[in-house]
Amino acid sequence: MKNIFFYRIALVLMVFQLLSCNNDKSPEVTDKNESSTSQEHPKLILTAQGVKDIRSQLGSIPIFDKSLQDVKEEIDAEIALGIEVPIPKDYSGGYTHVRHKRNWVVMQKAGVLYQILDDDKYAKYVKDMLMQYEAMYKTLPLHPKTRSYARGKLFWQCLNDSNWLVYVSQAYDCIYNFLTEEERNKLETNLFRPFADHISIDSPQFYQRVHNHSTWGNAAVGMIGLVMDDEELINRALYGIKDLKLDANKKDDDGGFLNKDGKAGFLANIEEPFSPDGYYNEGPYYQRYAMYPFLIFAEGLHNVKPELKIFEYKQGVLLKSINALLNLSDADGDFFPLNDGQKGMSYYNNALVTAVDISYHFGNQDPGLLSIAKQQQKVLLDDSGLAVALGIKNGKEEPFDKTSINLSDGPEGKQGGVGILRNQELELVFKYASQGSSHGHYDKLSYSLYENGEEVIQDYGLARFVNIEQKGGGNYLKENKTWAKQSIAHNTLIQNETSHFNGQYDIGSLHHSDLNYFSAENENIKVISAKEINAYPGTQMLRTMAVIKDKDFEKPYMLDIMRVTSVTANSYDFPFYYFGQILQTNFKYVTPQTLKPLGTKNGYQHLYLEGSGKPSGDNSKFSWFNNSKFYTLTTATTLNDQLVFARIGANDPEFNLRRDPALILRTNNTKNRTFVSVIETHGSYSPVSESAKNSNSSIKELKILLDTEAYTAIAITNVNGTTKLFITANSKASEEANHKLNINDKNYEWSGSYYFK
Repeated sequence: MKNIFFYRIALVLMVFQLLSCNNDKSPEVTDKNESSTSQEHPKLILTAQGVKDIRSQLGSIPIFDKSLQDVKEEIDAEIALGIEVPIPKDYSGGYTHVRHKRNWVVMQKAGVLYQILDDDKYAKYVKDMLMQYEAMYKTLPLHPKTRSYARGKLFWQCLNDSNWLVYVSQAYDCIYNFLTEEERNKLETNLFRPFADHISIDSPQFYQRVHNHSTWGNAAVGMIGLVMDDEELINRALYGIKDLKLDANKKDDDGGFLNKDGKAGFLANIEEPFSPDGYYNEGPYYQRYAMYPFLIFAEGLHNVKPELKIFEYKQGVLLKSINALLNLSDADGDFFPLNDGQKGMSYYNNALVTAVDISYHFGNQDPGLLSIAKQQQKVLLDDSGLAVALGIKNGKEEPFDKTSINLSDGPEGKQGGVGILRNQELELVFKYASQGSSHGHYDKLSYSLYENGEEVIQDYGLARFVNIEQKGGGNYLKENKTWAKQSIAHNTLIQNETSHFNGQYDIGSLHHSDLNYFSAENENIKVISAKEINAYPGTQMLRTMAVIKDKDFEKPYMLDIMRVTSVTANSYDFPFYYFGQILQTNFKYVTPQTLKPLGTKNGYQHLYLEGSGKPSGDNSKFSWFNNSKFYTLTTATTLNDQLVFARIGANDPEFNLRRDPALILRTNNTKNRTFVSVIETHGSYSPVSESAKNSNSSIKELKILLDTEAYTAIAITNVNGTTKLFITANSKASEEANHKLNINDKNYEWSGSYYFK
């Protein structure tokens, strides 16, 4: 580890040297309005003026100086190891795949170091590696692995080839003036243009789509076009390939389709997936992944072609989307795993460093973003990173305030959405959105529940071990379709052991749920209500969920009302995917000596039946213990119901699925049913003092007082005998609506969507 004192001396000397020398490799800044495409370099992400500004501040901007030193040490170590450009042969996680991924990162970083430190060794390193790629690429066939619907050449899929070009475009821009004209012509003729053509013209099934894959492809083609001043490539990136005939019925490996309406290109990928609120229809995991190409290409367009006003496109949705994405994370910064999403992905990911820095620099310089950047402990080594570093240095940061928020889905915000209710440490994530493209799950009106960043009631996420070669080459496992996407894998209602829309992508893509109401103005109660009428023909679901802070309870609790009406009698399953150790139930159950699957298809084949019982009264209670905290579910039941203990893992011989538990409330041969539940978080346990505090539920009784097409009224009575009444408007639920209702000879009047007292 280097001595900090000597590092500071060296840094001061370096700054002095930089300030005293002239860099003839970086042209003077010109007025970008003089031409549609700027001719100076660097110009894409790091700009010539930005280089000068950074050099003038070096040594006085701690977070930037630290980021620069970390990158310098990283790249110096890579240079010492030498260059390796292996012949491609592996899937994700394999050696050649990982090596080429590493190469794109080190080239981009080395290019930036060349500009900031004015040290030719970094430019030479990038040039030498690019020349090795040029020599290999001009004779390189398609990748030998054939699984992908669109094979790359360096990688098994065009997606990763696009990743490579997005980063390498930045490296090429940084060393552009270091290269001779002959060297540039060689790289552009034999490497960059053929690379861009393969991603786009040769792979229309990859490129001509509205999908995170094609966003990367658009950005790759456009960014190299910006560096090379190639208007044809830039237009191809912005608007897609013109006059190209496509097989609109051809499926990709994710189950998606080529666009039948011909929408393609970068602008279409902004128009279609983003709602006006900035929600991305594939969910936060893939929004995080797509934000890097969205924002880095947008920054390049802003710098090189400012007349496009890209950050103002669609009412500035790209910058709005960053705020939405940050709000789609829990207390620890981990993104909620809606649709296909790997748990643990967070805003500490490098893509979110990019997002936060660019949003701050090109947006309204929200001081809350500085607090996120400070937590990330690094910034981009470019103009936006400098802006953030200066903001932090000058003490401008403020806490980023995550509040209860309702994010609409769909291009016009009319395809459902996602609501997040926050009250103290409790966070409820309620999904009533559209299908979510090919990464969507069949989980209308599903939810997950968190306490201070810990899952209380979980969403499974995806079935994939990303970039772990031993697990299916790091790609999606078959269980993603047979389990993770199926409705039973989520905390929602399942009818007749069949997934919503019968698990059919074509059908699910036609429909979305609709908001009944969202209310978060009251400090003590946050409520969201939405309905679904298409998941099962002839069946309607209306779910109302609330997070309530009540002085008679230790912590806020969740109230859940799922009202189901159908034209036919059905069986209904209502699961709760909890974590931890079962403590107590108020019903008797039996456990089998031999584990068997709960069903044969639609995800049920992956659930072991671990036990079953019958309710003993109008309320069934189930308590469990996890992470030194106590939780209790109280749910309204009938004597004809069944309570099923289940565990994920059946028909999974390769152990691809987690062995997580669930409790399922089952009702048979019923047309209409209203499921009402409360989940309390309460108490704590200290293994040091071996003491348990408040380990028992505070609810004595949960009762449905009224349930009609217009209203549902729930009484919650605590152990001290105090009763609170919650009434939700199932129709006419606007904030302006006035309501009069008589329940048990008592009149209630209120304005708005709900009543609680």
